[in-house]
Amino acid sequence: MIPYGKQDISADDIAAVVDVLQSDFLTQGPAVPAFEQAIKQHCGVGHAVAVNSATSALHLACLALDVGPGKRVWTSPITFVASANCALYCGAEVDFVDIDPHTYNLSVEQLEKKLTDAERAGRLPDVVIPVHLAGQSCDMRAIHALAQRYGFRIIEDASHAIGAGYEGLPVGSCTFSDIAVFSFHPVKIVTTGEGGCAVTRSQTLAEKMALLRSHGITRDTDRMTQPAHGGWYYQQIALGFNYRMTELQAALGASQMTRLPEFVRRRRQLAAQYNALLQDLPLTLPRQADNTQSAWHLYILRLQTENAEQHAAVFERLRQSGIGVNLHYIPVHTQPYYQALGFRWGDFPEAERYYRQAISIPLYHAMTDEQQAQVVRTLTEVLL
Repeated sequence: MIPYGKQDISADDIAAVVDVLQSDFLTQGPAVPAFEQAIKQHCGVGHAVAVNSATSALHLACLALDVGPGKRVWTSPITFVASANCALYCGAEVDFVDIDPHTYNLSVEQLEKKLTDAERAGRLPDVVIPVHLAGQSCDMRAIHALAQRYGFRIIEDASHAIGAGYEGLPVGSCTFSDIAVFSFHPVKIVTTGEGGCAVTRSQTLAEKMALLRSHGITRDTDRMTQPAHGGWYYQQIALGFNYRMTELQAALGASQMTRLPEFVRRRRQLAAQYNALLQDLPLTLPRQADNTQSAWHLYILRLQTENAEQHAAVFERLRQSGIGVNLHYIPVHTQPYYQALGFRWGDFPEAERYYRQAISIPLYHAMTDEQQAQVVRTLTEVLL
């Protein structure tokens, strides 16, 4: 089976983890700050907070922006459920903005229309979470302009997009957002096994997220309510969580970050080859906006049919032929939990149309040209 995504672990990655195993620290040592430094340097930001998953990073980002009961968060329906769940964890209300039919990211046109209606109704969002699907940035300049006009904050869900660019800037620069979040799950571009990170230009936001990732506990005497009792002393000054990243994860991540340019170059090469090899098949190939440079976490095709049975049949035939395709994603608003909150099929028609057509085909750094040719041959046999 050729998987749709796969980690690439080198001898240097293994050695970095072994070094930690032989060190004095398996958690809360020097490896996590070193990994954070690598991410800060890549993104060109002042602050990075590494955690045990991107879901945790999204949760902390919401809390840092004071998301809570009575607040509203909007995101894309075409994303993993964590992009919406993070707001519900805080007790906030969630809503969605339909996707752009070409990039499959949150539609700026639909966002502006929804904001206009929400302003009239007195129900503007407090936070918007654009999702950089498949590694291509949303149109962040346009979203930021709307944030300035309507007064909302921005968390970029860049789980797919480390190594991507937007208007010549690295995704994660936070030029047009308050916080950006990365994922380091094994199928992502860089992996720590499981893990995530939030980056920001704001020291205040970074300090709040760092406090909350470790139970809300501080040893900083300047933040304590009374003098320390001794060298052992700490205080819990907020209700936080155990969202810490381990030293093992961080060592793997720091080693992987040294190969990020290599990873992205190969993904872009494979994507360009797919574009050429698939152009004559009855498929809609992924379209890239002129001002974005995708990291190509995923290569998403759309079948030129909305027939559900045909979609499922193509998917199953590919899997039966050894091509590990997947579908990213089932629209969040159609999940039973969200249906119970009042969402319905038909609420976001472009997202639902995308769902009826989309298939993610294999793309990963270690994929060979022959494996790619096998994917293309099999697609051709299935479709023609």
